[in-house]
Amino acid sequence: MEIIYPIFVLVVLTFLIGFSTGISRLVSVKKGQVNPRYFKLLSGYTPPDYVVKLGRNFSNLFEIPVLFYALGIIYLALGINNNLMLGLAWSFVVLRIIHSIIHITYNNPMHRFLAFLLSSGTVLAMWIQLVIIISQKT
Repeated sequence: MEIIYPIFVLVVLTFLIGFSTGISRLVSVKKGQVNPRYFKLLSGYTPPDYVVKLGRNFSNLFEIPVLFYALGIIYLALGINNNLMLGLAWSFVVLRIIHSIIHITYNNPMHRFLAFLLSSGTVLAMWIQLVIIISQKT
């Protein structure tokens, strides 16, 4: 049941990035850096880089992490406690935090891609581990 803790940390990260995205949009409008109409369809104007980076990072947190959340729910529902899985879960969360930090700061595409690739591979390993655990129970 300890898998709830890395899940919670990722949820907190998602909310932090989400709130930061909203604040960056408000700041960009207040500073006159972007026309408020841009945010109706996210087109027609060019927002500052910091707004784009936060928005894209927020969107990223609803892509591969969805597979992590689904996996966590399955582990919780089945009452599976597995140290390997817990270690992989924490690894995934740390890698997603690193990915977000890279994305919203200096944004080096190769560094960001490496964090993305490692975190995606971690989720894949977690799914493989789940299949192995379930197949051993049947």
